[in-house]
Amino acid sequence: MKNGGKTQDEFNAELPVIIEKSQVKYSEKGLAEKLAKVARRAGLKVVYAVMLLYYALNSPTISTKDKSIIYGALGYFILPFDFIHDFLPFAGFTDDFAALAWAISKVVRNITPEVKRQAREKVTGWFPASASDISMFEQVEKGK
Repeated sequence: MKNGGKTQDEFNAELPVIIEKSQVKYSEKGLAEKLAKVARRAGLKVVYAVMLLYYALNSPTISTKDKSIIYGALGYFILPFDFIHDFLPFAGFTDDFAALAWAISKVVRNITPEVKRQAREKVTGWFPASASDISMFEQVEKGK
């Protein structure tokens, strides 16, 4: 996919830098506002990834480095202007999910059973029809 002069592969290669620069955009209020606006359009997979990272931030053993990665990924999700604009049908949250999945793959040791439980409970409250899609939850938990 070509957008903004970059392919998806080029974007993926730059994710660590993009995420680092996005750290300053994170706030709980900003995250809540973004989720309220786009949760249905973003879909279960993106929202679950957001919630995994959000709850992982509260892990008592999380390192400062891992917190920085999470803040960056969630900050990128909050940003109103992305590599692929969020308002585009079907493709709009592709870049957001790429950033979230990358972050999950980097902080996976902080995705405890308790974090998974909290995130699943939250998203199944918002997406009750999809609550039984265990394989999707497992894919996201692995950063895929």
